[in-house]
Amino acid sequence: MTPQEYCRDKTRGSGSSFFYAFLFLSDDQRRAMMALYAFCREVDDIADEIKEQDVALPKLAFWREELSRVFSDKPRHPVGRELHWSKQHFALDEELLAEIIDGMLMDVMRKPILKTSDLSLYIYRVAGVVGLLSIEVFGYTERKSRDFATSLGEALQLTNILRDVAEDARIGRIYFPQADRIRYRISDQDFKDGTCNAAMQQLLAEYADKAEAAYRQALAYLPDEDRISLRPSIVMGCIYYAYMKELRAINFDVWQHPIRILPLRKIWIAWRSWRYEIKACKKNLPLKLDF
Repeated sequence: MTPQEYCRDKTRGSGSSFFYAFLFLSDDQRRAMMALYAFCREVDDIADEIKEQDVALPKLAFWREELSRVFSDKPRHPVGRELHWSKQHFALDEELLAEIIDGMLMDVMRKPILKTSDLSLYIYRVAGVVGLLSIEVFGYTERKSRDFATSLGEALQLTNILRDVAEDARIGRIYFPQADRIRYRISDQDFKDGTCNAAMQQLLAEYADKAEAAYRQALAYLPDEDRISLRPSIVMGCIYYAYMKELRAINFDVWQHPIRILPLRKIWIAWRSWRYEIKACKKNLPLKLDF
């Protein structure tokens, strides 16, 4: 198996919504995005699947070393080799890739989310920098597009947190700041037990509102000059926005009603949003996420 095939299989096998936005990319862009996504999957799997810190920490250290090898032209791992190819064709930043590892380290070290700034740092590391790396592959000309990328990353990650709150609680992760949990008088055990009472629903609705605000802010930041090149990011936003609608429909009770969007529907959303953007750019129609 070639490094390119390894990254392609890693991306396809994950079932990620990101894969459906990759369908519309050029061959080189798709290859680079699959390398980036495969890297994210490698380090995320360490944080998610390895419970022992003394096992997880050396594995994350390996990836930090592998990044150094990528940027000194000596990669060893298949994903490292594909990242090496990608950084030769696109302006990928080593420090941004290292930030992703720092985000995973927060999970491995079970760093508690005490206040909003803790959550903001985590979201920037695991999602905002992915947005910044992605737009280097998609292409952009205006600096404001970087604000678009980080705001959209925030929106997508908040959506992830709301969608996966029950699953995360089962492995001892609660991403909602302790200060907000205290304000709503919600205990860690409530998350583990799935106590989706009025207080829990109000907390989750508050963060859904923050996610929606981040979606709106991202669209407001997107410069007209980069709307065509950053169309894949818009497609990602449309797919994740569908999760937000589903979450509101069940009043955020993912313990009793887990959210899943089937691949066929993701393809349909991706296709419709892409088609809309082609027409919208020609006729100067507004950006939208609801399909």
